[in-house]
Amino acid sequence: MKEEPESKKNKRPRGAILVFILALFTIYGGINCYIFLKAVNAFALGAPFSVFLALIMLLMIGAPIIVRFLEGYGHESPACLLAIAGYSWLGVVFLVFSLSLAVDIYHLFVTAAGMLLQRDLSSIVPEDRVTLASSFLIACIGMVYGYFRAMLIDKETLHITSPKIPRDIGTLTIVQISDIHLGLIVREKRLARILRRVTDAAPDILISTGDLVDGQIDKLSGLAEPFQTIKPRYGKFAIMGNHEYFAGITPALEFTEKAGFRILRGEAFTISSLINIAGIDDPAGEYYGRRKQIKEEDLLANLPAHLFTLLLKHEPDVTRESLGLFDLQLSGHTHKGQIFPFNLITRIRFPYISGYYPLEKSSCLYVSRGSGTWGPPVRIFAPPEVTVIRLTRGE
Repeated sequence: MKEEPESKKNKRPRGAILVFILALFTIYGGINCYIFLKAVNAFALGAPFSVFLALIMLLMIGAPIIVRFLEGYGHESPACLLAIAGYSWLGVVFLVFSLSLAVDIYHLFVTAAGMLLQRDLSSIVPEDRVTLASSFLIACIGMVYGYFRAMLIDKETLHITSPKIPRDIGTLTIVQISDIHLGLIVREKRLARILRRVTDAAPDILISTGDLVDGQIDKLSGLAEPFQTIKPRYGKFAIMGNHEYFAGITPALEFTEKAGFRILRGEAFTISSLINIAGIDDPAGEYYGRRKQIKEEDLLANLPAHLFTLLLKHEPDVTRESLGLFDLQLSGHTHKGQIFPFNLITRIRFPYISGYYPLEKSSCLYVSRGSGTWGPPVRIFAPPEVTVIRLTRGE
């Protein structure tokens, strides 16, 4: 288990990150352009209104970058306001685009049906201005609903029996938090709601499966202290997610340690001959040359096989060579899409999108929907959660 030398870190290609960012902004810009053209045509906007709308959209598209610059120069308040506006716009635009696209597809089917039947079916297709106005209204209602739904933290309870749990322990309670994204938007109030759920569960072990902090902010003063009041019997353990690297791995590590977590980066730990806990670094660390290089299956194979083994991985990817070497993998990252219908897209990349999945060789996986929000501070049909896992002895 070793970290790559500094000389190799500097040679790491970061082109993949740049390509990803450019692709992301190209797609986001294309969606805004689609809605802009729809609005101009549907409402016959004149030049002044068209220019004004275009400028607003350009500002919202560039908001994430502008936020980083504002924050870097110490302008945290305007950065926070622009982040809320920019990411809320992202949510609205995505919903409007989804609804408008659905109507466009419906329009194509009606047109094709009309050609086949040689009939004019245009009367059953709504006008563009009606479609766009309705889509925007539904999107705004959805955002309001999603904002308040994101404030309500669900408790998901998972009961697992295993002959590897010591007979005299009774029930071992593990609480998982994931993807809180502490930063400019998720602050003290949201964190207090999450930790209230954690405290109510009275965990023996507290687990954070990554993205505890967000990539937008370096100043997290006052947000580590609430974690310090939670003192599980067997400790707190955390792994790094992709956003810890985006935020800066060094301050992210410092914050997580200050919050009282033992960080597992390609490391494993056996608690009092009771349970094994292994943690794997997020793949994002490879692009920064900061990921500890170790084969997951080698890490797990060296653990006491008679004990229940918990594997922590931020992304819900299952390594086939590790099956049978762990009993339960805890992951997050997906947010279950966070905003419907984005979950349909997320599922393409992550078939294990949320919930419990039995795997081969007696291994299983649980994927958290996440406890906070990234980007738009909303949750639509993908509520946030704190997961309570109760382990008891049994077959």
